[in-house]
Amino acid sequence: MVELATVLAGFGDAFSPVNLLFVVFGIAVGQFVGAVPGIGPVMAMAIAIPFTFSLDPLPAIAFLVGVNKGGLVGGAIPAVLLNTPGTPDAAATALDGYPLARQGKPLKATKMALYSSVTGDTFSDLVLITVSAPLAVLALRMGPVEIVALMVLAFSVLAGLIGDSLSKGVIAAALGLLCACVGTDPENYTPRLLFGYWELYDGLPLASVAIGMLAVPELLRRAAAAGPVRPAIEFTGSGAPADRRVSWREYWSCRFTLLRGAAAGTLLGALPGIGSTAAAFMSYALTKAAAQDPRSFGQGNIQGIAAAESANSAVVGANLIPLLTLGIPGSVSAALLVSAFMIHGLQPGPLLFETQGRLVYGLFGAMVMANIVNLILGHAGLRFWVKVVSAPAPVIISTALVLCTVGVSLAAGGLFGVAVMLLFAALGYLMVAFGYSPVIFVIAFFLGPRFEISLSQSLALMNGDPTQVLQHPVAVILLVLSAVSGCCFLARKPAAST
Repeated sequence: MVELATVLAGFGDAFSPVNLLFVVFGIAVGQFVGAVPGIGPVMAMAIAIPFTFSLDPLPAIAFLVGVNKGGLVGGAIPAVLLNTPGTPDAAATALDGYPLARQGKPLKATKMALYSSVTGDTFSDLVLITVSAPLAVLALRMGPVEIVALMVLAFSVLAGLIGDSLSKGVIAAALGLLCACVGTDPENYTPRLLFGYWELYDGLPLASVAIGMLAVPELLRRAAAAGPVRPAIEFTGSGAPADRRVSWREYWSCRFTLLRGAAAGTLLGALPGIGSTAAAFMSYALTKAAAQDPRSFGQGNIQGIAAAESANSAVVGANLIPLLTLGIPGSVSAALLVSAFMIHGLQPGPLLFETQGRLVYGLFGAMVMANIVNLILGHAGLRFWVKVVSAPAPVIISTALVLCTVGVSLAAGGLFGVAVMLLFAALGYLMVAFGYSPVIFVIAFFLGPRFEISLSQSLALMNGDPTQVLQHPVAVILLVLSAVSGCCFLARKPAAST
């Protein structure tokens, strides 16, 4: 376990002026990109990662976490005012937020979304801080055979939950593992798949692959689909002070809804592949089913806003549980955080608590501080973010493309990294067009070297005899769960399409 002195030192680092400055900056950037429909915090994180190369690890990662947290708050603004979610996570928020705004209560709706988001986010952060260290201790007792079985389970779950086809998910994961083989063999350090380009000796640049697969194709699609700028809707309001604020009585009346949403978001966020959008709609459905008057939902019920926002924000902290304890990213944002860890020479996983315990608890402290900043900055900037809703999409998209190019050239060491980014942008565009998930590809690409090393060690331990896996009961259980999950997804997909 991590010593108390390390924990206190980490929290002390988190509350330093420099780290606070980057947390505030990250929250502001996140709320800005969240308030712009169609941009979102994930894309902002992908663009910002290369620019954190010159920073210390804690401010860099805290900045990216702040972008992610702020984006969820900002995404509720256009959902409430325009019925156009700034992020997919806020789609459920629009169901009751927009009708409440149309009733002349836009500030009440946006403030309830802010309070609910911060509440759910804080809940999941506390769970993360509480359970991550014990889970990391258990993960350290897993051998190579168990690690291989765990990764197989993660691939099977991700392939089934992300996308419409299990087979396409498996193919995307296999393609990611294949691209991870470019460079030197991690066991014998012999070059392979270089094709004469010695710039690939250390493998494909992670920043180029992640940004090329996730950010650039989406920017190009949105540039092609961009239409006339939609102006923000002006609501006159009733003039009553009660319609411009959320009283403590109203907030407290939603306590069970907030707790239900935060618990659902935390549970689903800790499972790889289940995103915040699914958590928000599930929490909304549970709240509506438990309500005394279900027909009021969709008509401007603040319980619906509380259910959606507490759940989608709770996913942020929970996503880091499998990343920090097992080294397995369970979402796009977690996969992008891996890039930041790798840029600074850190390997996410259970050993991180032993080798960089101070950094980990510094990150936890920064996350708690980010929630406070999110509340203060969000409350003070509500009227300003309303103006951001009508920002011209062509200007933002073109700026984002330039930042992607500059950032990758800095992180990957020149124009070769930019060429790799463009190559994978084309690949990502084709994968999405044909129904293959680039998210699974990126996660498999990151896990590829570790999977290969663990597989080689497992074969050595078992003397090349696969039946020896029966001597490892934990691995057998994980492999059985992989097979069961695959069969369940195969059975579910045809039923869903009929």
